[in-house]
Amino acid sequence: MVGKRIDELKVSDAAEFSKTISESDVYLYAGITGDFNPAHINETYAARTFFQTRIAHGMLLAGFISSILGNQLPGPGTIYVRQELNFLAPVRIGDTITARAEVVEIIAEKNRVRLKTECVNQDGTIVLGGEAIVSPPRAGKK
Repeated sequence: MVGKRIDELKVSDAAEFSKTISESDVYLYAGITGDFNPAHINETYAARTFFQTRIAHGMLLAGFISSILGNQLPGPGTIYVRQELNFLAPVRIGDTITARAEVVEIIAEKNRVRLKTECVNQDGTIVLGGEAIVSPPRAGKK
């Protein structure tokens, strides 16, 4: 299976991925990455922070965007070139996050696609914003 080639994409194409953040997600992410910041894994510590409870790792959310790019839009065979991330609001355990990627520019001569990327919680708050540049699968690879 191969994703969409540059000639199969158009501005405004979009895809989404949604997931409810569980306690297991946070602990597994910490174990995989080694990021044991107590703001993520220690409720006693986190209760004394600005957020007053544990929050999910921001890069966990960035992984949701990667999931879209590698699996849906453009899809399998896509190479991630660049990602800009702006962490705008905390994500707590139990929040449902919808990641979205939308094509905003096609740079055919360089086989590059620029996408607006964001994650929104169940209340409609944008918790992560940014932009990605990817290289979709090349023509002739299907």
